[in-house]
Amino acid sequence: MPTLQDVRQLIETRGLRRVDLKVSDLFGAWHSFAIPPDHLDESLIENGLGIDGSSLRGFQPVHESDMLLMPDLESAAVDPVPGTPTLSLLCDVVDPITRERLPRDPRFVAAKAEDYLRASGVADEAHFGPELEFFIFDDVRYQQDGNTAFYFVDSQEGHWNAGRDEAPNQGYKLDRQSGYAASAPSDQTADIRWFIAEQLRSVGIEVEFDHHEVASGGQGEIGIRHAPLLAMADRVQWYKYLVRNAARAHGRVATFMPKPVHGDNGSGMHTHQSLWRRETALFYDSNGYGGLSQLARSYMGGLLHHAPALLALTNPTTNSYRRLVPGYEAPVHLVYSMRNRSAAIRVPIYSMAPATKRIEFRPPDGTANPYLAFAAMLMAGLDGIQRQLDPGDPLDRNLFELDAQESAQLRGVPGTLEEAIDALEADHEFLLQGDVFTLDVLEHWVGAKREEIAESRTRPTPFEYLQYFDA
Repeated sequence: MPTLQDVRQLIETRGLRRVDLKVSDLFGAWHSFAIPPDHLDESLIENGLGIDGSSLRGFQPVHESDMLLMPDLESAAVDPVPGTPTLSLLCDVVDPITRERLPRDPRFVAAKAEDYLRASGVADEAHFGPELEFFIFDDVRYQQDGNTAFYFVDSQEGHWNAGRDEAPNQGYKLDRQSGYAASAPSDQTADIRWFIAEQLRSVGIEVEFDHHEVASGGQGEIGIRHAPLLAMADRVQWYKYLVRNAARAHGRVATFMPKPVHGDNGSGMHTHQSLWRRETALFYDSNGYGGLSQLARSYMGGLLHHAPALLALTNPTTNSYRRLVPGYEAPVHLVYSMRNRSAAIRVPIYSMAPATKRIEFRPPDGTANPYLAFAAMLMAGLDGIQRQLDPGDPLDRNLFELDAQESAQLRGVPGTLEEAIDALEADHEFLLQGDVFTLDVLEHWVGAKREEIAESRTRPTPFEYLQYFDA
C-alpha cells in the first residue's frame, strides 16, 4: 500500500499542480473537491477534509451536515482529464464526532460486503467483471416543463440519417441492431473508444478489448478485466467519468441511459461474477453443467431467488424497464443457461480453464451505483450458498421466441421500477446480514425512488400526445 511519501513523490515527479478528492454519493454520482498539493499532508490524511454532507444526494440531513472526506492513498491516480496536471484520490466519508464511517457512503457498503464474504468463510474474494455499454451521440437536447416535453438525440451513423442532406451524405449508416463489431467507416466512434481505452490504462485499469455495440447511433463497449468487488466499483466510476469526458473532448456526448433510443438495442451492464479462495477458482468443477461447481449453482440460486429485489439496485431508474421488455433484446426470464444471452444468467464457455469459470448476470444497467449493485449481488449469491438454494434446471433455448403461454410459466424480472421497489421492501433481509446494508440506507433509497416514480407518473409524454391528443 502506498504511503503519503510515495504519493507526494508521484506529485513531484509528474509535476502535478492540483489534488482532486473524489467521492460518490448514494446514487452513484462522483463529486470532487480540489486542493493544492501542499495541503495533502499528514493532517489531511489523519483528520480529513470537511464538507457539507447535506449537499450530496442521499447523505446527511442539513442539521447533521458536517462530514469528513478521508483520502484513500491506495486509489491515487493521475487524472488524464483536466488541463491542469492533477492527482485524483478516492475518499471515504466519516462522521466528525464519532469518527466512524458513514453508513450511507456507498463505498463503505462495498467494503462491508467484502468483509462479510471473508467472515463467512465461503471465499476470500469476489471478482466482478461488468460489461458497460454506452452511446456516443453528436447532439443531445431535452426539456421538461409544464407546457413542453421532448428529447432529441442525433448521430452521423444513425440509421435515421440515411436520407438526410449532409452536403454531401456519404452513406455508411448503421441499420437497427446491425452495429455489433462494425468496422470503419460505418463505425464512426472507434477513435474515441480507443482514446478512452488509453486513458483507462493510464489510471491502472486493464483493457481487454473495445468494439461497436449492436445499436445504431454510436453504441459502444470497452471491456475491462475483472477485479475484486470494491476495486471494480472504483474502476466503474473511473470508466463512466472517462467515457463522458472523452466524448466531450471530441465534441460528442456520452450516456449510460439504458434506453435512449426507441426501436433499437439499449445499454446494459452485464456483470460477470466469481468467488476465489487464494488462487483457487471456487466456481469451477469439470463435471458440472457448463463447468460450474455446486457452490456456483447455489450462488446462481441466490441471484435468481432475490432478482426482483436486486433490480431495485441494479436497474434503479424508470428508464431501465424500457430495456427489460419481453421478447425483444434484454433477458427477462429468471433462468440460467450455457452460452445463452436470452437467459438472465449466462454461463460463458469460451474456455473451460478453471480461472475463467464465472457466471454472468445480464439484467443490470449502467445507471446503477456500482458499489451498491455489486454488494447486493454478492449478498444474494452468498444467501444462496448459505441456504443451498437450487437454481433449478437450465433452459437451453432462445427465450426471446417463447410464446405468451410458455413465458407466463417462468419467473420474470419486474416490469417497472415500482415493482422492483415493492420487491425490495418485501425481500431485503439478505442485504442486512453483517450490517452490509442498513435499514436506513434501504429506506432512504426506497423513498427517493418512490419520489422519482411519482414525478414520472404525473407527467404527460410526447407519445401520449401522439396517441391521445385527438381522442
